[in-house]
Amino acid sequence: MLRPRSRLAAATGLFSLAAFALAGCSAVVSLEPAANADDPLCAEVSVRYPDELAGQARVWTDAQATASWGSPTAVVVSCGVEPPGPTTLPCQTVGSVDWIIDDSDAPRYLVTSFGRTPAVQVYLDNEAVSSLDVLDALSPAVSRLPVDGRCTERPAGE
Repeated sequence: MLRPRSRLAAATGLFSLAAFALAGCSAVVSLEPAANADDPLCAEVSVRYPDELAGQARVWTDAQATASWGSPTAVVVSCGVEPPGPTTLPCQTVGSVDWIIDDSDAPRYLVTSFGRTPAVQVYLDNEAVSSLDVLDALSPAVSRLPVDGRCTERPAGE
């Protein structure tokens, strides 16, 4: 399992690659699929991704179980990542899905579904999109994945 910093480095590279591809006026964002992108449950999730997300148009990708929105890229999603284990990172529930939030590269956030297998990872630029709007729009698709855990600690007020 990748540690939060390793996941962040991987996501940063993924985000940079997507942004670079779009800067060249490419009609398709070139990404690498997650290790378990071929899980049939990822197909059920992927077909439900919206055409528009937080005001950003979808840009097609060339990797299984991935999606991207915005030009330049504002959001990159990948289904089939390794489900995260226990963590001290904050966890929020949006649309019945628990999300672990890594804000160590703010205003770019790495958000990973928690308690669902396979897991879905979202890398978003909070200067271009609202993280709440993104997670709210993606949660109906991600909620199709079976629940096998829940976050136990919540931020104050939840």
